[in-house]
Parts: sequence; structure tokens; C-alpha cells
Amino acid sequence: QLRAKQKARRIYGLLEKQFRNYFDQAANEPGVTGVNLLRHLELRLDNVVYRVGLGTSRKQARQLVNHRHFEVNGKLVNVPSYQLKPGDELKVKGSDGVFDVALEASKVRPVPSWLSFNTDEKSAKILTRPERHEMEPGVEEQLIVEFYSR
Repeated sequence: QLRAKQKARRIYGLLEKQFRNYFDQAANEPGVTGVNLLRHLELRLDNVVYRVGLGTSRKQARQLVNHRHFEVNGKLVNVPSYQLKPGDELKVKGSDGVFDVALEASKVRPVPSWLSFNTDEKSAKILTRPERHEMEPGVEEQLIVEFYSR
């Protein structure tokens, strides 16, 4: 259980306090707590930047967000933990060459079906909330729920 939680924290690059807050939010929502937790993690701005291929890793995506490279719905956002929701539009601010290498590498990694990505405009749109089969496969959310339920 502890291992599953630590693995998920490492995958998404979060500290314990932040991860616990996401769990508490997920537990207070209707539906399956484990899936709600993963939804919160998947809909973070830094994770979406990674998922669409604008960052080669979640760490790089986080740094790109911190360095003010993105606008969400026309507003500059530099908070990696910013929660996106269906209908939100993410756009690269300016046309930096920073993303060219990442975009080349991302052609190998498919964009999930809950996101749409326009390579020419370097913009992405959240279409729906992600379902469990579209999220990180290596995370055992049931063990995480059991760990925090002790």
C-alpha cells in the first residue's frame, strides 16, 4: 500500500501534503475515490502539458509552466497544480523553439482521447474528464485508498 502511494507520488512529482490534499478532495466527491484521485492528478496543468507532448517529462512540463509559457483560456498561468476542467483551452504563449524537441519526441506518444491537440497552433483542449482506462496504467489506486483509509 505504501509502495503504491509512493510510486504514484513519484510518477506525478508531488510532495506528501499535496498528494494527501488530492486524496481528501477525491474522498469527498461522489463516485469511486481512487478514480477521482487519479482524475485530479491527470487534470493538473503540468500533467496535461506532458500528456499532449509539450514536455518530454512531467518535471520538464512543470518547469515550463513555472516559466510562464502557457495560457489557459487566454490567461497566463504559471501554477503547475492548476486544475483544468473540460472545455478549458491551453495555448503556448509566444512561439518559442523550446517546444520543437518535445513535439518531435511526442509523435511517438499518443495524445489521450480526452484531450485534443493542434500541433500547428500548439494548443490543446480538454474534451472530457479522463476515464480510468485513459489514465496512468502503473498506478494502483485501490491500494492508495486502502493506505489512507487506515
